[in-house]
Amino acid sequence: MIDIKLIRENPELVRENIRKKFQEAKLPLVDRALELDRLNRAAINEASELRARRNQLSKQIGALMGQAKKDPAKAGEAEALKAQVKADGERLAQLEELEGKYDGELRAVMMRIPQIIDPSVPIGPDDSCNVEVQRFGEPKVPDFPIPYHTQIMESLNGIDLDGARRVAGNGFYYLMGDVARLHEAVLAYARDFMIGKGFTYVIPPFMMHGAIVEGVMSQSDMDAMMYKIEGEDLYLIGTSEHSMIGRYIDQIIPEASLPHTLTSYSPCFRKEKGAHGLEERGVYRIHQFEKQEMIVMCKPEDSMTWYERMWNYSVELFRSMDIPVRQLECCSGDLADLKVKSCDIEAWSPRQEKYFEVCSCSNLGDAQARRLKIRIRGEDGKMTLAHTLNNTVVAPPRMLIALLENNLCADGSVRIPEPLRPYMGGKERLVPAK
Repeated sequence: MIDIKLIRENPELVRENIRKKFQEAKLPLVDRALELDRLNRAAINEASELRARRNQLSKQIGALMGQAKKDPAKAGEAEALKAQVKADGERLAQLEELEGKYDGELRAVMMRIPQIIDPSVPIGPDDSCNVEVQRFGEPKVPDFPIPYHTQIMESLNGIDLDGARRVAGNGFYYLMGDVARLHEAVLAYARDFMIGKGFTYVIPPFMMHGAIVEGVMSQSDMDAMMYKIEGEDLYLIGTSEHSMIGRYIDQIIPEASLPHTLTSYSPCFRKEKGAHGLEERGVYRIHQFEKQEMIVMCKPEDSMTWYERMWNYSVELFRSMDIPVRQLECCSGDLADLKVKSCDIEAWSPRQEKYFEVCSCSNLGDAQARRLKIRIRGEDGKMTLAHTLNNTVVAPPRMLIALLENNLCADGSVRIPEPLRPYMGGKERLVPAK
């Protein structure tokens, strides 16, 4: 959510940003915001004038009532002023109601206006215009066929999709044996990797109130992703970033304590609406998964430095497991409304002979902080809004696809990357059971 002052002072900048995001249908929101802001400020100003006049008239009434003992005419003047105070009180009640109405409508409009994107963001209508920036590691295609990832898992007696469908339907899974152990090894390694980078490990709540959901994501993302608990003001989290940022709602953070660098583990629950093609099956796009996330809260002037540092951590982690990756800059039309800048880290799939997303790094500027009223108090006492960033560390079981494919051997066994072996009891490879 942007600052209303920006719309007042430079509405054309806001309109141009909407055009860059190819959301022309939202252009009327700028004029509507300006009108609601005008009406709200007019109501506030009139109400302030009435309160000041009420205070003044109250003093006059008190004086007149004191004089009425000697001059009965003063009592009549006092009654006339009382009538004025009563009329002003009725008007003030109307204005206070209007203030609430205008303020609520203005907030709803402002929540739909996208955040101002960074000038470096490439312009394009959708993800087909995302730009490859650089590659890390050489993508290779072996001289033997690579099965679909669930076939690799099945050969290791490591997955049961049919049983999961009977229990919960499509989009769920049982991981078993060494595959389940590998899943947990990846999470444990990612946890320790981020702790080694100076991040504090956190396990957050896996549910959150609606006010937090509204503060951390757009309405469209909320409708597409979130599962609501029936009869409760609670939602299952789609990513731990949301409850991690929600922790700071209405908080004032001493500048000296920044940055806050956190890495959180959680299960994640998502509706994942939409069509599912061949590459969406298996454990690629699912309703339940586990994830290690990194979150940074910092001073505004430091957020782009942290953005660069965070996506590089993802590259370093995946390369340590011998997985080639690339950085893909997200274009304007592919940015969620709260994001200032974002990039994906994509892993190489030898079977598909293309890259696919495994991490998403985002700088949200002050959007979440403005919605949740997260402020920084400087040493001089001045208040500013914090900047928030997030990035996936690993999100198995999806990243297992990249791990299994890139470490598959011709005999069907899977080489375990060296950093994961201590978490696998020293095992160096997984051997097919059949």
